[in-house]
Amino acid sequence: RALSPRPAVAVSCQEGQLVLTVRRDLFGTGRPVRAAELSLGTASCPPLSPKPAQAFVTFVAALHKCGSTLQVTPDSLIYRTTLFYKPTRSGNPLIVRATPAEVPIECHYPRRSNVSSGAVHPTWAPFRSTVAAEERLRFSLRLMDDDWSRERLSNGFRLGDSLRFQADVASEGQVSLRLFVDRCVATASPDRSSSPRYAFIDLGGCLLDSRAEDTASAFVSPRPRPESLRFLLDAFKFAGDAGNLLYISCHLRVSPAGEAPNSRNKACSFSRASGLWAPLEGTAAICSCCDTGSCPSPG
Repeated sequence: RALSPRPAVAVSCQEGQLVLTVRRDLFGTGRPVRAAELSLGTASCPPLSPKPAQAFVTFVAALHKCGSTLQVTPDSLIYRTTLFYKPTRSGNPLIVRATPAEVPIECHYPRRSNVSSGAVHPTWAPFRSTVAAEERLRFSLRLMDDDWSRERLSNGFRLGDSLRFQADVASEGQVSLRLFVDRCVATASPDRSSSPRYAFIDLGGCLLDSRAEDTASAFVSPRPRPESLRFLLDAFKFAGDAGNLLYISCHLRVSPAGEAPNSRNKACSFSRASGLWAPLEGTAAICSCCDTGSCPSPG
């Protein structure tokens, strides 16, 4: 029998989804399988409705859907799922003409220049006071281990855990900088404007989640250095969302390190002991707008 020019199972790993193409003559015996006998993942996702004359069956699924699993290695994000073939029973219960089969499917994505969760990409932006010298700034946001000594290799958390974030900026020039996190939003999809969405840092540096009941979310004092900023965020998930992934996007900004923190440049957490907002640096007055929502736009 001549070999088919196309493989029996082919996968295309795209930015947010995988496309799986399965040849109807899955085993090369000349006996086509039925589309209804094929499913994807532990969630048994069905294929797209095929046309009777088509020689292939196609699945299209988001990377985190259909019961897929995610493994994080130092260099890659690996999404794994399984193609299941479950033949219908023969009309004669004494005999079988086909046996079930499982085909493992993997999509590998490089982690270089990405945050551990794969959701936040470091950006490049010019600093206004050094544009003339064409200085460039490199921002990063990383999930850290419990002792803050290194980047966390796994992005899996359980409710009740604390996520440890460290934001940094690297400069090519000699200007001393202080880093701030103006806002961070969590979403259930990579689109940061999608719904549901939860802004846990907003108003130019107010860690709003620190005011939620029974939370340990807070900016961590002291800073490791002016160009770094750490904060804790209690793990959560969206109510009614069956998915297990959160995508986090943050806006990072710098000011000259010699400039005193103010209502535009601040890092504020809510203190349960005092019942007031407390700044990481500067006087308590710079955080008063976190309650009123009248903080000036960062400049």
